[in-house]
Amino acid sequence: MDLKRSGVILCTEQYEACVDFYRRILELPELFSLDDEHSTLTCLRMGGSYLMIETGGRAMPGGRSIEQSPVKLRFNVGDVDAAASLLESRGVRVAIRRETWGTVGDFVDPDGNRCSLRDDGSFLPSLP
Repeated sequence: MDLKRSGVILCTEQYEACVDFYRRILELPELFSLDDEHSTLTCLRMGGSYLMIETGGRAMPGGRSIEQSPVKLRFNVGDVDAAASLLESRGVRVAIRRETWGTVGDFVDPDGNRCSLRDDGSFLPSLP
């Protein structure tokens, strides 16, 4: 397989709120958006990959448990505490956890999808 790019497609119920969250709150740059008779979607750059937000999902505003959604969107950052403070100043509740393998900050998007900040400095050094 000759993989050219990777990404995540996130089907949402609260489409506009989720687009605003990832674009404005998390500051992911918009690549393109489409709204026609076939699709409503927004594609954002997410590091070296992309996050495509589409309609058609089901919101759980209080957040999903791991049983309800075993997937978590991970955002590696240089400083979890600083990124968490920025998100909290924008109204996002972040729960910081310090583990032996690194620091993480867990939060949810407007649809209740699980997200996490991760200290990139302590990530697997063999990954580019």
